[in-house]
Amino acid sequence: MAAPKKGRRSPGGQGRPGRVLALILIAMVALIGGMFASGDTTPRLGIDLAGGTSFTLEAKNEPGKPNAINKTNMDTAVGIMDRRVNGLGVSESEVQTQGAKHIIVNIPKGTNAKQARQQVGTTAKLGFRPVLTSAPGVKSPEPKPSASVGDKDKAKDKGDKSKDDKTKPSGSPSATASPQGRAVTDALKANPAVDPSAPAKDGKAGSDKKDPKAPTPTPVPGDVAALQKQLAALDCSTPASRAKASEAAAAAKASDPIVACKTDGSAKEILGPVAVEGTGVDKASAVIDTQQGKGWIVQLKFTKDGAKKFADVTGKLATQQPPQNQFAIVLDGEVVSDPSVTSSIAGGQAEISGGFTQESSRDLANVLSYGALPLSFDVVNETTVSPALGGEQLRAGLIAGAIGLILVVIYLVAYYRGLALVALASLLVSAILTYTIMVLLGIALGFALNLPAVCGAIVAIGITADSFIVYFERIRDEIREGRSLRPAVERGWPRARRTILVSDFVSFLAAAVLFVVTVGKVQGFAFTLGLTTLLDVVVVFFFTKPLMTILARRKFFASGHPWSGLDPKRLGVKPPLRASRRPAAPVDPKEA
Repeated sequence: MAAPKKGRRSPGGQGRPGRVLALILIAMVALIGGMFASGDTTPRLGIDLAGGTSFTLEAKNEPGKPNAINKTNMDTAVGIMDRRVNGLGVSESEVQTQGAKHIIVNIPKGTNAKQARQQVGTTAKLGFRPVLTSAPGVKSPEPKPSASVGDKDKAKDKGDKSKDDKTKPSGSPSATASPQGRAVTDALKANPAVDPSAPAKDGKAGSDKKDPKAPTPTPVPGDVAALQKQLAALDCSTPASRAKASEAAAAAKASDPIVACKTDGSAKEILGPVAVEGTGVDKASAVIDTQQGKGWIVQLKFTKDGAKKFADVTGKLATQQPPQNQFAIVLDGEVVSDPSVTSSIAGGQAEISGGFTQESSRDLANVLSYGALPLSFDVVNETTVSPALGGEQLRAGLIAGAIGLILVVIYLVAYYRGLALVALASLLVSAILTYTIMVLLGIALGFALNLPAVCGAIVAIGITADSFIVYFERIRDEIREGRSLRPAVERGWPRARRTILVSDFVSFLAAAVLFVVTVGKVQGFAFTLGLTTLLDVVVVFFFTKPLMTILARRKFFASGHPWSGLDPKRLGVKPPLRASRRPAAPVDPKEA
């Protein structure tokens, strides 16, 4: 037999098994460190194990839609609610119909039930409105008579100052002249439709000598004085006042201007009519911007019609001066963001940024992505679900798993002796990886461990132990052929590797199919089974094999100690093979 080429590495990294072991140990330390750094060291539990909240929604009849409550709309609502709740990071939630007009939503413990209730029931009225004027979110002081016009207006209307003071609203921060010397109230007085009294003043108000090419703000119907008064009186500093303001703004028509608060209460704004409806948004997703350092943002993709309208309105806004070059994203009567525009945004894609957290950006993206509900709902009942029954079942399952694990350990020790230490160490590594990953998935994605998922983890013990047994038996077969331990470890690995990969592939394929075709709790079983199957491959390749390579160099195993599990006498070893007597072909080329 030809000698192996110099410098050639054998399968499994025989040349540097220590580096491979160090790699997986570093990965384990990183995962464990991430788990402790998160402050949560226990997996999230499903509603059957930890309890939670259950609330009932009742569909309402709406004017003009007498037949809206039907099976099709109810099923559509269930699908949207389910996606919204899972989009919040709530795995193992249950959303199902009950009767003709009720929907039951079960949320596991540890989830913000109030937030979930708002998410599943909101109609998500979204609109893009131009910003006409803005002020701090606190209530403005009582107005004092003053002229609130630009420098050029003061010069021309000096003789009529006292008259103008009586008719023009003042005292609002929005009446302060902009850096360009033009009062922001000009945006409200650009057209007689905005201020009916403007033409009566010999055409000067809102239409003084200006560049004929200068852009004219979009006309806004309504009473300017009433809007300014409403803006001055609005207080956005408390949640209660913001809720009241958003309710009033949400009830307004799309063609009417509104006064609205920002979601954080930092500002209040007068907004023009809706330029782009929320139905023009095709998809939204929350991502973190690592290039420009904006933090979490919401990326929007518009429909064909929405993209055209959005390009038109941003093109017009880009020619205005602050704050009239801003547009407000208004969700259910509240200003989510009010970015400024420097150029027309074409192409049907845009982003919303401005101090989002991961949670807030994900919430907004979920509501926008999954659209409005086809029906309106009221929460008619909310109860707390007890985990008592699930806790008893969990204890029974854990006892059964512990008994099975003890039996596996007894078998390994009795049959493989010293090799059982390798199997137990590999099982321990697999258990640590599984546990830490489940904890981290619960934090990052909201994965919740339910009873079927626990069963999947218990079944995985047998799958993992089977991989070790396949490898050990290949090594023992090579020793029976008369080879020493070190070449037996390397020659047995390629054949065992193929068998392990085929076996794990079948298990993973079954788990993937089960996850796709099932719903509810069974998906927890399939997910856990698939995860542990992948980890089995990682552990066998990066821990068990390198560990066996190192132990094969130790005298206890290499000499075939009776307690090593590799005793030549117990294995019925044939006489050692010699180069001159080695057969030309393998005695048994078949593989298990």
